[in-house]
Amino acid sequence: MHVPLTTERAKRHVQDWLCEFVVGLNLCPFARPLLGEPCLRIAVCEESAEAALHAAFLGELDLLQASPEQQIATTLLVFPHALRDFDAYLDFFDSAQELLVDAGLEGLVQLASFHPQYRFAGEPADAASHYSNRSPYPIIHLLREEMLSRVLEDFVGPERIPERNIEALNAIGAAELERRCQAILSRQGRDTI
Repeated sequence: MHVPLTTERAKRHVQDWLCEFVVGLNLCPFARPLLGEPCLRIAVCEESAEAALHAAFLGELDLLQASPEQQIATTLLVFPHALRDFDAYLDFFDSAQELLVDAGLEGLVQLASFHPQYRFAGEPADAASHYSNRSPYPIIHLLREEMLSRVLEDFVGPERIPERNIEALNAIGAAELERRCQAILSRQGRDTI
């Protein structure tokens, strides 16, 4: 029986991914304090038309800027029904970056990209390293630059994070990482993308 993918189920998948991958594998050492906090916003865009996706992005950008950090520290904008093709996602991400610049927010907000088929250029297609940016759905992460600078000040060796992530992911292996991704999406009758 096909169970429709609701906004709440998509949020739950993203929360599980944050718990098990981002925090559980320590891919982002700055994420743990925000996990489960109300200031971590997970916004789900139900739309699939490009104009609606841009409007959702601009809406979240405005909301982040209009809200104090204690209310919204960072936002994950999730697209469960759009941008499934990785190249189309990259094109959209580039246009989101342009919208950020046009809004005068470069240096205030930084964007990070996550996608179910994320591939780093120059890496083999089956490399485990891709899983540092693979997520259940296409996601644009909106981060406050000031907050990021603050946490980086107190962190020793941030430049080693990508290298450490690759080592950890290689130790697990791409096949096991893919199995874990699918397990997140299939729990309790949940849909896959």
